Amino acid sequence: MRTLLDLAGLDGAPDAVRLAVLVLASRTPSETGVVKIHTSELGRWIGMSASYTASDVVPLLRRSGVVSVETEKGECLEDIGLECKVLPLWAAQDVVGHPLNLAKKEYATLQRLLEAVMAPGWKHKDGRVTPAGLIGTRTGRGAATDRLALLLLVLEARETGRVRQCGGTVDTKRGRAAATVARLLGCTASAGERVLERLEDRELVLRVRLKTASGLSNRSRLMVPAVAAAHGRTVGDDVQEGRAEAVASEFSDPDDATGPGEAPELEKEPQVSGVPVTDVADVAEPDVAAALHTDHPHLVTPVFSPALSDGFSGEGRGAEGRRPERACMREDQAADGQAVVAEPAPPVAEDGPLRGEKPEEFPVEGRDGQRAAGAGAGGRPKAMGWEKAQQQRRVGLPARPALQVALGPVAGLWAQLSGWQQDQVQAAAEAEIKRLEGLLEHQGGGPRLLADRLTDRLKETGGEALVDKPYGWLIRKGLVPRQACTDQRCDDGIRLDTRADCEMCGNVIHIRRARRAKTAAEIDRELPGLSDSERRRLLEERLRERVAIEAEDLAWRQEQARVEQARRDAARAAAQERAERERQEAAAAKAVRQAQPCEDCGRDQAAGLCEACDHRRQTETLIGEAALLAAAGTADLSDPGSVAAVTSEARTAIGSGIAAAWQQFLQITDVAALEADPEAARDAYAFTAFDTARQAVQAFQTTALAMLGRTEEAEAEARRAFKAEQGRPWFQHNPTGADAVAAATEKAEAARERTAEHLLAVRLEQLREQAAARTEPAAAAPWTDRLPELAARSLDGDAGAVIA
Repeated sequence: MRTLLDLAGLDGAPDAVRLAVLVLASRTPSETGVVKIHTSELGRWIGMSASYTASDVVPLLRRSGVVSVETEKGECLEDIGLECKVLPLWAAQDVVGHPLNLAKKEYATLQRLLEAVMAPGWKHKDGRVTPAGLIGTRTGRGAATDRLALLLLVLEARETGRVRQCGGTVDTKRGRAAATVARLLGCTASAGERVLERLEDRELVLRVRLKTASGLSNRSRLMVPAVAAAHGRTVGDDVQEGRAEAVASEFSDPDDATGPGEAPELEKEPQVSGVPVTDVADVAEPDVAAALHTDHPHLVTPVFSPALSDGFSGEGRGAEGRRPERACMREDQAADGQAVVAEPAPPVAEDGPLRGEKPEEFPVEGRDGQRAAGAGAGGRPKAMGWEKAQQQRRVGLPARPALQVALGPVAGLWAQLSGWQQDQVQAAAEAEIKRLEGLLEHQGGGPRLLADRLTDRLKETGGEALVDKPYGWLIRKGLVPRQACTDQRCDDGIRLDTRADCEMCGNVIHIRRARRAKTAAEIDRELPGLSDSERRRLLEERLRERVAIEAEDLAWRQEQARVEQARRDAARAAAQERAERERQEAAAAKAVRQAQPCEDCGRDQAAGLCEACDHRRQTETLIGEAALLAAAGTADLSDPGSVAAVTSEARTAIGSGIAAAWQQFLQITDVAALEADPEAARDAYAFTAFDTARQAVQAFQTTALAMLGRTEEAEAEARRAFKAEQGRPWFQHNPTGADAVAAATEKAEAARERTAEHLLAVRLEQLREQAAARTEPAAAAPWTDRLPELAARSLDGDAGAVIA
């Protein structure tokens, strides 16, 4: 799968296209390599609608060069039936050592994997129901990305369900798990975090945070519970093992949970992005390493030290009026104020930031450095639902060049947004750029058009300084198109593709002005003595009445359109039902025909004619055709003897060729197996004879055309074509030149071939007529000729009655 996803044709392709390639690869037959699938069925596998698959996914598959697509068109010329071939997968067949050189059982395993992960589910005709896969019910926007992410996570997971996370420095705001998903998908960390959250909401993946013996957060693990369940294990088993490892390593390497210590060993297997990956057990989670303790109030009950006495943080210092002897003292206090028994704390250094003495800044949980909100009375921070909205903002614009161009005019507003707001604005800008690209004839102008729109909207507002709510202004005004007419290319009365005034808007304005002028003229004609205010009031009333009438007419036409659409849907459903019924009838007739025995040999279940007898009949027909071709090429058609001799000679030659081909076949096959199965031997002999006769027909046809091409008629036609080509206007100045002679020779050969083909067709028709005349029964003689012969017969004896 990684080899397929890394193909050059899929660079920058949407996740729906990449997932479609994997689905087609999993359904590829190992014999032909051609996948036959409906567009709607492919859409169900990738979680998208049939219309999106037909309009977006299939064209991108064609342009990628990775998949060849042959289509069957529907009523609206949309692609409904697809015949696809994954070209790299088929090209790698029989290439030893190639990762795409898959055996039949490997294709089956790949298909079963995709069915377990994302099968859409089926309902069989017998009533059985095949349930959907793990994420088979996830459809709509982002469904293809979620499915692809889960599939890659399943492949990366070990048998315990644990996913090997990426190593190196990651964005502390997102976490290592989100960075792992992002590197698997090749997207940003923020996008990977959103995908991971959606998978967590469906309980398809888990982010397990391990605890040390003192209750502090240590490392996190990314788990796929379904993989662990498939191996007969549970996620809890691995979590318990991880906690035991955390407690064991807690005393040996205190830096492991508080910051970067010694460089961990790198695994030999690289991560998907090419960056070396360390084992998760050797790297502390950056979200956790930021701060492990909260600040503590003064004057709390001292805690006596446990067995450890090495001067580490958390060890009791006696009742000297100093700060609490354990950093997590207040965190272990119950809500009712009663103390609970504390676990022994891990030994840490005497002096350091973990002691809780005079902290310079408040602890954070991998966020933007602000104090964790919602701290309770005991000083323990509470998890707030809006914590994600307080992500650290990005001062600079996104790294994507298109977004830098599009959002350049509002860079000052972008810097004022929070992290969550920036993500929303970025998604809206990308969607608008995609829409604009679809309206333009030439790709690449969408970001510039969006930048021009934002510039114009800022001018209308009066500049960035007058925008008091940047997020609302960008989402509801800056990025929203304003169509003044029904043309999709119109924005504020300007055509997006030509940057000129919209002609449709001009027509709308002209129609409205003409309507207003016509109504005003009618009022002046009917009521000439009205005052200006009364005239204006009456004009507005009549215009509103006409608009209401037009709205009613529009509603009626829309209702008629819905009725017509329902009628077409009903007709389409009836046609589908009729086609299904005809298909069932054809299948029943085929089953009845299949049950009939062979007409020639009587073999059962032969559909009226078994394969061997069919080949035998075709062989006889081909031998007769070859004999006619031989006679048409060399025999004198006016001499029946000559025709019979050539025909007999051709049949004898074909019979000798069949015998020789059968002997060659016996030399390369197992004769004992043929003797043990007489029917197989008969089928093999029939096919050998058929193939030999077919080759003989081609050979005799080539010979006949060559012979007829040397006849006088063919030579004369070739000479005429040669002279005609030399007489062309462009060769008249030099008819004997090299170019003129070459062109004339080519035309002459073409004329010779056409003449030979015509002569062959004529002679074959003449031979068939002669053969039909010989096989017709002789016509009965008239009574006037037969009566004298009958009268001459003797009537004596027991001759019986004469039957005329």
